[in-house]
Amino acid sequence: MKGIVFTEFLELVEDKFGLEMVDNIISSSDLESGGAYTAVGTYSFSEMLQLLQHLSANTGISIDDLLLVYAEHFFGVIEVSYPGLLATYKDPIEMISSIENHIHVEVRKIYPDAELPTFVVENKSENDLTVIYKSSRAMHHFGLGLMNKTFEHFNATAKIELEKIKEDGTEVRFVIHKN
Repeated sequence: MKGIVFTEFLELVEDKFGLEMVDNIISSSDLESGGAYTAVGTYSFSEMLQLLQHLSANTGISIDDLLLVYAEHFFGVIEVSYPGLLATYKDPIEMISSIENHIHVEVRKIYPDAELPTFVVENKSENDLTVIYKSSRAMHHFGLGLMNKTFEHFNATAKIELEKIKEDGTEVRFVIHKN
């Protein structure tokens, strides 16, 4: 997992819960990196999972809800760091439907060893989109948060339904209805 995901996560934790919480979740975890991350480094997903689990235990907030909030924060990073990528699109349905064939291609140019989820478009129309998310990491709520912020970015609203195809969350269907 790319280091920027860790550095931004810890920044969010510090902003929302304080530096003491950052220290707490790092010291409570058994991290190969020792909790020292660089944006361009690559780290084990198990480290992110430990940090999330300890943050959840300390705050009483579910991991899914933490991922949702984190995704919303991370979208802001994308807006600032890659405005040209977002400017390519005029509509949230277009943007979300091109995650696999355009956005992830661009991400791999910057981070060639990034392990990204797969997004398969099942159905698409002007106001509706059905996408299958597949990832061994089961971070579908991170994807949901990014989708929510995508609609907000385009000053649009949508109803997004999440249906687990596999109970462990490694395969999820997103059914999106643009309002």
